[in-house]
Amino acid sequence: MVCGGFTCSKNALIALNVVYILVGLLLIGVAAWGKSYGIVSSINVIGGVIAVGVFLLLIAVVGLIGAVSHHQVMLFFYMVILFLVFVIQFGVSCSCLALNRSQQEHLLKLTWNRMSNTTRQDLEQQLNCCGFMNDTENIATYMTDYSLCKMILGVWLAMRFRNQKDPRANPSAFL
Repeated sequence: MVCGGFTCSKNALIALNVVYILVGLLLIGVAAWGKSYGIVSSINVIGGVIAVGVFLLLIAVVGLIGAVSHHQVMLFFYMVILFLVFVIQFGVSCSCLALNRSQQEHLLKLTWNRMSNTTRQDLEQQLNCCGFMNDTENIATYMTDYSLCKMILGVWLAMRFRNQKDPRANPSAFL
C-alpha cells in the first residue's frame, strides 16, 4: 500500500487518539495527585483540570472508535469538535498575545484580589512569596503552538481518513 493511503491515515489517526487518551489520563492523574498531596487545595482548579481531562478523554474515545470502525458520523463530529476546540484555543492565544505588559499585570492583580484566601495562601506557600509581586513574567511567553498544531493535525487526519474509501469494502458501495 502506498504511504498516505487508507491504512496509513487510519493508523496515524489511531495513534493521535491514543496520545489524546494518554494526555487526558495524565491530566486527571496530575489533578488527583495534586489534591492528594495537598499541593493545590482549590476545588475549582482541581475540578477544572479534571473536567478538561475527561472532555479530552471522551473526544479521543469518539475519534478512536470512529477511526477503528471508519464510522462516518463519529469522524464528522470528531472533526467538528476538534475544530471548535482549535478556534477557542486560537482565540485565547491571540488575546493573550495581544495584551501588553501593563495589561497583563493589571489582569493578574485583579485575579489575585478576587482569589479565595485558601488559594492565595496555597500559592504563597508554594511560590515562597507573600502577596502579589509587581515583578511578573510575561504570560504570553508561555503560550506555545504545540496544542494548536495537534488540533490542526487531528482535524486534517480525520477529514482525510473520513473521505477515503476502504479498499477491503464492497467496490460497488458508495463509501
